[in-house]
Amino acid sequence: MDALLVALADPARLRLVTLLAERPRPVGVLAELAGARQPQTTKHLQTLERAGVVTSQRSGQRRVYALEAAPLRDLAAALLRLADDADRSGGPGTTYDRYGRSLRAERLAAQETGWADGRSFGFHRSLAAPAGLVWRHLTEPALLAQWWTPDDLRTHHLVFEARPGGRIVQEYRDAEDTDGSGPAAGRGEGVVEDARPGERLTYRISPVLPDGSHAFTARVEFGLTPTGTGTGTDLDVHWQLTDSTVDSADFVAGIEIGFGQGLDKLAAALTAGPRDTDGTSRRSTT
Repeated sequence: MDALLVALADPARLRLVTLLAERPRPVGVLAELAGARQPQTTKHLQTLERAGVVTSQRSGQRRVYALEAAPLRDLAAALLRLADDADRSGGPGTTYDRYGRSLRAERLAAQETGWADGRSFGFHRSLAAPAGLVWRHLTEPALLAQWWTPDDLRTHHLVFEARPGGRIVQEYRDAEDTDGSGPAAGRGEGVVEDARPGERLTYRISPVLPDGSHAFTARVEFGLTPTGTGTGTDLDVHWQLTDSTVDSADFVAGIEIGFGQGLDKLAAALTAGPRDTDGTSRRSTT
């Protein structure tokens, strides 16, 4: 497949393939129709033949070339599978397009300081875990790091002190930058305002811009409500923005998508993780 792609990447060879798709032709005629010299045309045809896309046979004093359709069909099928993967509903491509639309809208709106002040975002998840276990995933760094980023990012460094006045520091990188050799994708800094285990958590957090200033300040409030016989939890999250700068548009555009993806990962982790009878996780937090 690689040899075929390399062979077809040259415009002159692609022109010969187009001519041979019409009918088999000898070298001399192909050179004339392609507007090229015969030795060059012969070399191109030999490359295409090695790639398996054309075949040839001698007829009298002429060598006649013909197109092999099967490799082209295989290539077309492989490219179609790639296109289907990119276009699959709800996949990364869909998220990329959705973020692009939001990004363009927010950049147009970000004309002056304070442009996003007062903006709010609400999230709700019904979680298959008791409130005590949900609280641990909201406050213990080892568990928090498993879900507190969008799908394409991962937490690289995290400080979360779950007490009033406690520090929050979050540094994140590309999800596929597993060795940490690439640059940081972003950083957030904040402080915990209220921490009532199993009930309510409130903190302020700000994305850090390249110059060290804050893009905006978000007040984020989590409310936990036990459901059923206490085996489940309704989680409600409310974001409120203040102190927004013009440069905050890229961050604002990603809140709904990115934090929503994080909560989906939280829900999946809580569903998959085994629990003891006291509602604590048996999964290691180290």
